[in-house]
Formats: sequence, structure tokens, C-alpha cells
Amino acid sequence: MRLKVKGKAFPYIAAILLVVIAIIAAVALGRDGKSREPANTSTTSTAEASPQPARDTSNTDKLVMVFPAGNVPKDLGLIEQTINEYLMQKINATLDIRTIDMGAWWDKTGLMFASGEQIDILFTAGWMRFGDEVAKGRYLPLEDLLNRYGEGIREILDPSILAASNVKGSIYGIVTNKEFASSKGLVLRQDIVDKLDIDLSKVRKLSDFGPIFDKIKTAEPSMAPLQARADRSPLTFMMQYGIFDMLGEGPGVLNRDGKSTKVVNLAETSELMEYAKLMYEWNRAGYLNADATTSKDNEYDAVKAGNAFAYAESLKPGFEIQASRDTGYPMVSVELTKPYTTTADTTSAMFAITRNAKHPEKAMMFLDLLYTDPYLLNLLDWGVEGVHYVKTKDNVIQYPPGVDAKTVGYNLNQPWMFGNQLNSYLWDNENPGLWEEYRRFNEQADKSKALGFVFNPERVKTEIAASILVEKEMMPALNTGAQDPEKIMPMYLEKLRAAGADKVVAEKQRQLDEWLVSGR
Repeated sequence: MRLKVKGKAFPYIAAILLVVIAIIAAVALGRDGKSREPANTSTTSTAEASPQPARDTSNTDKLVMVFPAGNVPKDLGLIEQTINEYLMQKINATLDIRTIDMGAWWDKTGLMFASGEQIDILFTAGWMRFGDEVAKGRYLPLEDLLNRYGEGIREILDPSILAASNVKGSIYGIVTNKEFASSKGLVLRQDIVDKLDIDLSKVRKLSDFGPIFDKIKTAEPSMAPLQARADRSPLTFMMQYGIFDMLGEGPGVLNRDGKSTKVVNLAETSELMEYAKLMYEWNRAGYLNADATTSKDNEYDAVKAGNAFAYAESLKPGFEIQASRDTGYPMVSVELTKPYTTTADTTSAMFAITRNAKHPEKAMMFLDLLYTDPYLLNLLDWGVEGVHYVKTKDNVIQYPPGVDAKTVGYNLNQPWMFGNQLNSYLWDNENPGLWEEYRRFNEQADKSKALGFVFNPERVKTEIAASILVEKEMMPALNTGAQDPEKIMPMYLEKLRAAGADKVVAEKQRQLDEWLVSGR
């Protein structure tokens, strides 16, 4: 079709075209990459946008990112697509996101390492056998990559926090910038608390929940008063960093109270026996879900399905809002321990670059963007604006009309896992001063006597492996109260000693003593 231009219209059209071209050029020149969001003047999703010319990706590096998640959001493909369009402009790379349920984590990641499968970026943590994975040579030392491609990370993270993943002089994980302490407690459905007029102000210790659970069992017979799993129960949360600093992998813990730096075997402590007896009592009373020892399901889904009232968790400021999004119900938390900071808390969320990485340089570039680029971070955290959330203010979001926590297509809901959480958007029902609360939470927390100590398991890795097998065999029954601890604790101790637990405890003590003498 030929466009006919009459009279003096042509100069005006030409002028308009020149202005449009100038605007496009200015936008292109402005893409310098540091924390700038693309303009978004509508709520049209990426999937609904006008088709764009296909980009040649033949020279684009593909990064594989692996992390734990209890569910695979149905819109994960859309998130990957949107992230990849952005990353190709930024670092000429794409991202393949692979999530693994925590119950299958060790089996699946173990097979990936054994087969040499590509893993560029892998989630890790102080509570996930970090020292053992380093000792196995699965993670790359990161100083050189940080110096070359991690300028933003170094600017944002305090050097002492960045060094928290230091093992034998090298950094092996990039710490998420978030809260660096936790308290332990239970999370409960607020609507049931209100309906049954439950007074939570009288709860001071875990055993105080007994009468509450009895009330739930009577009033809500189709609902488990307490949802638990073999590896996640009130016992595990209270023992692990509620009462003790676990000091890394294997037997050997440090009591948080008092001044003693004596390392002891957790299985020999009176605290473990006390809480194991309580779990046994509650199991016999029918307070736990019937499949507690075998279930692989996460607690959030059980609550969301209306099958559970409460579960144990690590708590922090604003956690109730996070739990409400996880479950789709208003949730309330009850704190049972004071906030506590250990090396495991400062390293409770990290990403490593693995020996199976095909593109370690691009992997570090991507991690650096997660600390400096709010647009990319929030894509990973919350999804696509206009589809999975809408903004009410600059950094405040809510669900789009007709969408809620149960129906949203992208509900990963793990902002604590990635990059600089202080760049993550807040929901409209969250405290706008939440990040300031995080700062105060960190400052007021009790500090472990071993804060900064990282156990190197190399000398006792055989004994640790054997002890872990014993724990896998015996601890589920204690964690969920499936068996009488008076009967099985002696067997547990005997098997641990046969596995070499005493040697592990002694090695932890030796390393801790050396660390204390060295001035940390």
C-alpha cells in the first residue's frame, strides 16, 4: 500500500519520525545495566506482548541454576523466558532454573555431580553440609571471580559477612543479604485461633501447646493439630540453633547458654531427651499428622489444603506475612527462643559456583546482578509485573485483581534465598519499615560463642558419613515421636559411637579451640 502525503504534511511527518528515532536511540544508550528497570506503562504480560523478531542465541551461554523449592510454579516457564530476554541484553546468557524438593535434594544433586551434569549456580547453606561439600571439591573458590565480576557484591556485603563462607582461606559461597539471625517457634492458622478463642499470650515454652493441640483435635477432627516431617519438627528446630550451635556437619554441638565452649554429642544431652519425650507424648495423643515419619510434603501445602493447624519454623521480622502467602491463610507465630546468630545463620542462604559449571564467569556476573539489579531480582522473587503482582507504590506490591495467594501462577515466595533481599519489593500488608526491623533484629540477637567458626570435616569425613547414616535411621522416630525415646536413645548412642561420633566431637573441639586461641 502506498502512503499519499499532500501539501505540507510531509515535513511534519518526517519531523515526528526523527523524534521517534531519537527517543529509541536514547533508550538504547541508557541501558548501562546498573539497577535500572525497563519502563512499564501497562499491565500486559510478556506472553501477551506483540511478537518480537527472534534473537540469534547461537553464541549465548546457558547457565543452569539449581535450588530447593517445595513446588514448581505453573508460570515458571514465563519467568525463565522474561529473565532470559533480559539476561541476553545484560550478559549474553540465558538461565535454566531447576528446582528440587528438599526431601530429594541430596540424592538428585549427588547424581548430578556424579554424572558431571552441568550446574553453574547451586544453592547451599551452613545447614546443608556446606563444609562437607567444600571438602568433596564440589564448589569453586570464588575470590578471583569476585574480584573480576563481583564488584556489586563486594560493595553491598560487609567483608565479615562475605567471609562467612571462608574455608581454609577461600570463599566458597555468596551470602544472601538478609537477616543474619533467627528465633524458633510455631506458626498457626490465625482464623482457627480466633474461632476457638485460643489465648497465645500464655505460651512460654513448647510444652504449653499441648492443651491447645488437644482443643484443636476435638474441635477440628479432620485437621492435624501439628504438621511435621521426619526431618522437620519442633524437635529439630529447637535443637538446631534454638538451643545449640550445631557447628557444621556431624555430631558435636555447643550449648548457646553460658560461657562454656565444650563440644558435646547432641544425643547425650538432656535437652534432646526432654523434647523427644514431648514428641512421643504428642504422637500418642494424636496431635501429629499420621504420616509424619514418611511424608515428603511441605507444611505449607498441608495448611493450604486445610489438613493442618500449625508447624514449626525459624522466625524473623515479617515472617507471618510470608507464611500467610505460603499457605493462603492468615497465620500467626509464637516465638519460643530469643534471636540467635551463628555462622549457620550468616550462611543460611548462599549460592556456590560448582566444579560442574560450564560458565563460571557468567555465573558470577549473574549473581552480581541479583545484588545490584532490582528488576532482575524481583522477576525471580515475584514474577512479571501486571501478571503476578501490581505496584501500589514504588517498591510496594499486591496481587492483581482476581488473583490471590492460592491462584497466582508464580508463588515461589523465597525472597530470602536470592541476592540482596533489601531490594525485594514489599507486599502492601507488610511493614514498610521491615528492612529496618531486620537491621535491629540482627543487632539485638544473641551471638554464638563460635560465630565465624567454620568446621572443616576433612579429617573425619568417613565418621561423619557413617554418623549421618545412623541419624537418618534413628532420628525420624525421635523427631516425630514415633517411638519411645527411653527405649531407642541407648541404641542410637551405641550406633553413633560405633560410627565414630566421639572422634568427630573431638575433632570439632580441637578446631574450635584452635580458632578461639587464634583470636578468630
